[in-house]
Amino acid sequence: MTSDLTVGEMAARSGVAVSALHFYEAEGLIQSWRTPANHRRYDRRELRRVAIIKVAQTLGVPLAEVREVLDALPRDRPISAAQWNAAGQVWHNRLTAQIEALTALRDQMGSCIGCGCLSLENCPLYNPEDIAGRDGPGPRRWTRAKE
Repeated sequence: MTSDLTVGEMAARSGVAVSALHFYEAEGLIQSWRTPANHRRYDRRELRRVAIIKVAQTLGVPLAEVREVLDALPRDRPISAAQWNAAGQVWHNRLTAQIEALTALRDQMGSCIGCGCLSLENCPLYNPEDIAGRDGPGPRRWTRAKE
């Protein structure tokens, strides 16, 4: 069994459309090579890169940040545990903050999240005298939780 995948095999195995693979390649996130017949081939190791891209996108990580992490990983040899650990540390703080923000949203969805809709007349317990409004517009408690 060869470790190389056609573009169709890569799309099927990764769960990503062929057009997305072409886009990722154009963005420098993954690499392919061409056969003498000019058919695109991917090294099977590119599947891991596509998986990282897909997971990062579901978490809202911009592709520029994904590229930074992927650029730090070797392409010509297997990735060591230390390299994976270093790559994971890049997003550790970002993901921790995102988890905290999502937890706050989940826990506060049934009550006021400082959006101002209830703060002036109906919500003296959560935001007396519209204190949150002094910090600016929008969901102040929510944005503070993210910061």
